[in-house]
Amino acid sequence: MRARLKSHWFLISLVLVFLIGFFASESLTPLLEMTTLRSAIVFVVMGSMGITLPAESVRQSLRKPLPTLLAIVINILVVPLMCWPMRAYLPAPIFGGLFVAALVPCTLASAAVWTRKAGGNESIALMTTVVTNLACIAVVPTGVALVLAKTTQLSVVDQVWNLTWVVVIPIVLAQTLRIAGLANWADQQKLRLSFLAQLGILSMVGFGSIASAMVVRDAMQQNASLFGIQIGQLLVSVAMLHVAAFALGVFAARAVRADRSCQIAVGIAGSQKTLTIGLQIAIDCGVSVIPMLMYHFTQLVIDTVIASRWSDASKFKTKSNVVTSNRS
Repeated sequence: MRARLKSHWFLISLVLVFLIGFFASESLTPLLEMTTLRSAIVFVVMGSMGITLPAESVRQSLRKPLPTLLAIVINILVVPLMCWPMRAYLPAPIFGGLFVAALVPCTLASAAVWTRKAGGNESIALMTTVVTNLACIAVVPTGVALVLAKTTQLSVVDQVWNLTWVVVIPIVLAQTLRIAGLANWADQQKLRLSFLAQLGILSMVGFGSIASAMVVRDAMQQNASLFGIQIGQLLVSVAMLHVAAFALGVFAARAVRADRSCQIAVGIAGSQKTLTIGLQIAIDCGVSVIPMLMYHFTQLVIDTVIASRWSDASKFKTKSNVVTSNRS
């Protein structure tokens, strides 16, 4: 029991933090006005994860760039395009939140971990993470301006400025510190830095849950049954979006004759989205944060199951090869 709790402490904490923020939202609402605090938390999370990204992964992915390019294109362009038709049946605030989730970059926290667990090419996942996070200062404001202009009053300039400060600068600063001689220290402190980043993510979930409670209260007062139907539609939409992007990544990599490890990496890195930046953007834009939270939980559950199956399949294949080799 203790081992299981230790293994799943982050998911359990996510649920607890969300419930506390949701049900205590009336007293915690003033926290949403602390924009500097939220930005500082995102800065620390991005810096903590950024300093652990090895430069060697960039060199490895550049030797065979096509799978990495596939993952980047799917993450940046294809996922938002697949999300677009969902505006036909989702209410504007919920669709806005889902579109923000589709726009934000690949997650720093789990893409490489899940890829490694599944037996995939970790360098592709890491390179996709770096590129999509750096590119988000152009991708997110452009997407918001084109699709959500009527939903949000946040200007493109403000979005670019905010994302530069909380995403680009901490990643560049972190990589500069690695080059300056902190690479060994960062590698030795990887678990602690990851834990610090996870605490930051939990803090952002707290902000998101407070904002969610406000949205839910308003929707429930208007039409509780309709809101329940909309949440059900959202859950199905989120699962479909993630699975479709995941499958597209695998089959696209297979179509260009990439090996199995690359197929796994493209599927995972192309479909995963970062919770930290997504919540920050959703709150700033005034759209629902529920889709971002739901997307994050969904990708964790789905990718955990898929990665575990791939890992078991790899172990079984390895074991079979050993047995065959011994017999011969």
